[in-house]
Amino acid sequence: MKILKRMLIIIILIVVSMNNIHNYIPVNAQVSSEKPVKTAVVLFSFDDPYISLVRKGLEEIQNKNKSNVDFAFFDGARNQNIQNTLIDSILQSDYELLLVNLVDLNQETVESVVDKAKQKNIPLILFNTVPFDTKPIQSYSRSLVISTDAKQSGILQGNLVVSEWNSNKKAIDINDDNILQYIMFQGPENITVTFERSSYSISTIKDSGIKTQEILVKSCSWDETCAKESMDLLFLRYNGKFDAIISNNDAMALGSIKALQRYGYNTGNKSKYIPVFGIDGIPEAIDLIDKGLMAGTVIQNPNETAEALYTVGINLVNNMPPLENTNYKFDETGVTIQMPYYEYKK
Repeated sequence: MKILKRMLIIIILIVVSMNNIHNYIPVNAQVSSEKPVKTAVVLFSFDDPYISLVRKGLEEIQNKNKSNVDFAFFDGARNQNIQNTLIDSILQSDYELLLVNLVDLNQETVESVVDKAKQKNIPLILFNTVPFDTKPIQSYSRSLVISTDAKQSGILQGNLVVSEWNSNKKAIDINDDNILQYIMFQGPENITVTFERSSYSISTIKDSGIKTQEILVKSCSWDETCAKESMDLLFLRYNGKFDAIISNNDAMALGSIKALQRYGYNTGNKSKYIPVFGIDGIPEAIDLIDKGLMAGTVIQNPNETAEALYTVGINLVNNMPPLENTNYKFDETGVTIQMPYYEYKK
C-alpha cells in the first residue's frame, strides 16, 4: 500500500512538472522572438529613385529572413505633415522598430519624432541624411542615424569634375576662358546633405586649381521633374553657354539631361555634349554614363544601407549594443553611422 502511494505521488509530481513546462515554453519562445520583428519604414517618398532602391533592398532582406523581420512601408509623399500623421498612427500600433527617412530635418521635427518614439520606448533609426543637430538623437539611447558621408560624396563628385575637365578641357570650356561655368541643382534647402554635397564639390574643384563661375543654383529637392522643367528654361535663358551641370543627386541630373536632349545635346553627338554629374548611382544614371551621355556619379549602395538598417535595427530591438557583431562605427557625434561612397565614370 505504501509503495502504491509513493508511486501515485511520483506520478502526480511528473504530471504537475510537465504542465509547468508546457505553460512556460510558449512564453520563453515569444521573448526570444520566434515571430518576426514588426518594423515600420516611413519613407521620404515612394517615387524617389534612390529611396525606392533602399526599399527594394529591405524587401529582399525580408524575403530571406521571413522569421526575423516583417517590414511595412509608408509613403511620406514629400510632405512632413503626412509623415507626422503616419508616425503618430504607427506609434499607436504594435510596431517594434521605426525606420524613418524624414522629409524635413529641422530641429523641431527631429525632436518631435525622437520624443514620440522615446515615450513609447520604440527603437528609432533616422536614415539617408543627417540632421544639423544630433542632440535630440543623443538624448534617446535607442535612437541613431544611418546615413552616408555627405562631405565625402561632395569631394568625390568634385574629383569627377576635375578629372573630366583635365581630360576634355578643350571640349568642355566652350568659350575658352579657362573658367568652369556651371549650373548646380541642389536638394532641399537648410539640410546637411545639400550643404555638404554642394560646398565640398565646388571646394574640391577650386582646390585643384580650376577657376569656377556659378551661373545659377536651383533647389529642386531631389526631384527629377523640377530639374527637367528648370533646365528647359535655363538652357534658353543662357543659350547653352555653360560648361557643366553639377547635381546633388542623380534624379535631378537625369531631369537636366532629358531637358538637354530636347535641344539636341547629350544624345551621342560629341560636339553637342554638356557634362552632367550626379550622386547616388541609380541604374538609369549608370546606364547613361556607360553610353557616354552623362559624365559621372557617386554611388551610395542601397543594399548596404538596407543591410545596416536591418542589422542595427534588430540589435536595438533585442536591447543589444547597436554595433554588436557588425563592422560599423559611429562618427564623432556618437550616434551616426556613415556608409561609404564610390566614384563611377565610364
